[in-house]
Amino acid sequence: MNQDAELDLFRAQVNCAAVLENMGQPWRLDKNGSTRRAMKYRRAEGEILIVTHDGRGWWDPQSSAKGDVFTLVQHLDPSLNFGHVRQVLRRFVGITPAYAPADRNRKGQEVDRPVADRWKNRPALRPGCPAWRYLLERGLPADVLIAAAEQDIIRDGAYSSAWFAHRDQGKVTHVEVRGPEFKGSLKAGHKTLFRLQFGAAVITRLVITEAPIDALSIAALEAKRTDTLYVATGGGMGPGTLAALRSICSGLSTQPGGLVESAADANHAGDRYAERHAEIAKDHALPFARLRPPEGLDWNDVLRQGRGA
Repeated sequence: MNQDAELDLFRAQVNCAAVLENMGQPWRLDKNGSTRRAMKYRRAEGEILIVTHDGRGWWDPQSSAKGDVFTLVQHLDPSLNFGHVRQVLRRFVGITPAYAPADRNRKGQEVDRPVADRWKNRPALRPGCPAWRYLLERGLPADVLIAAAEQDIIRDGAYSSAWFAHRDQGKVTHVEVRGPEFKGSLKAGHKTLFRLQFGAAVITRLVITEAPIDALSIAALEAKRTDTLYVATGGGMGPGTLAALRSICSGLSTQPGGLVESAADANHAGDRYAERHAEIAKDHALPFARLRPPEGLDWNDVLRQGRGA
């Protein structure tokens, strides 16, 4: 089959709803919020996509993102180039959506404990604890870890993991988990931002990374700049993350010399995230710069290489 014929096959026989239901963390249908022409799909708290045109189109009601099945796959995984998208779509030719309903946590249904409660029950980060040793192995210096402990943004998790807090107005809303053998997050959380700063100086610079360890790493590389707020989005940006970034940028726009820098990873996905960061800065009339590590690396790689790792 030639390339054009295959693309026509994907357009005709791949349903956007089937892709949502079966690619990565599954999306589920919100039946009460759907119509025959517009099916509302939900994933994590606040994440919504609408499937239209009998499964041939989609749009995000909380951003400008929209398109066909090809752009949907890249929206779900920005690391994929068009050749990879074609490979993914071959799995979905002729697949009928299941239209499994979203779990809306009805009355009487058991749910996970709030992440804020689970956070409170973990020990604080401290010298010598398993999380501390793990982060030292990642090349992070003790002075940055002490500052993080003082701000209560990292706690000692299970199995030598470190827990990283996303906060909204001081409340823990989401927890990312990183350890020697695990990468993930606690269930039932709501992503905002992991935040790190040093001192009490006025913040005029925002540095946006993907992972908390990268935020810590670039802070170490920059000798803990006191004019900078280092944040991590945890990868993809849902409505809570976007709202937090916009709130910070709104404040920065009133400060002389306000600046936004994207320190996303040096790969295709990182560059796509950086494009979104640039759009947010532009919306607030802020200067923007791409703080890009060497090709294929993230900022923890750079830190470790600089330390002889």
